[in-house]
Amino acid sequence: MDEGSDPIDDEIVAARIIPALIAIRTELGCSIHAAIDEFARRYDRLRLERPDDFTVPVEQYGRGVYS
Repeated sequence: MDEGSDPIDDEIVAARIIPALIAIRTELGCSIHAAIDEFARRYDRLRLERPDDFTVPVEQYGRGVYS
């Protein structure tokens, strides 16, 4: 994880989806639906900006997370 990087982005990169969503909701004071939208925006950006930092391949990211 990069020094000075955003802790939420670091959670997303590490595939810690639920903690990332909780942190987004806390930071933004938003609904779960808005948090999921923000998560998706950040995920897409991070896949482009930091592809080598991800610990889970695209095909497996999010497996085992059910809503």
